[in-house]
Amino acid sequence: MKYRHGSDTKYTIEYHLVWVTKYRYRVLTGAVGLRVRELARQTCEHLEIEILRGVISQDHVHLLVSAPPNISPS
Repeated sequence: MKYRHGSDTKYTIEYHLVWVTKYRYRVLTGAVGLRVRELARQTCEHLEIEILRGVISQDHVHLLVSAPPNISPS
């Protein structure tokens, strides 16, 4: 298990996030899927969230992320 460090903390907090398209429409293909991947990476980098694993399917997105304790999953 790999621990992350803050100024006064030592933590390992992992979230499994799943997003599903409305009515499970298969719209996350081609350029849309690449844009979703790019936006997820940019957002996680900005918030100092580490992406451990991620999959973008045609109708849903799975992300396993490690986040600092000051960020809530919502």
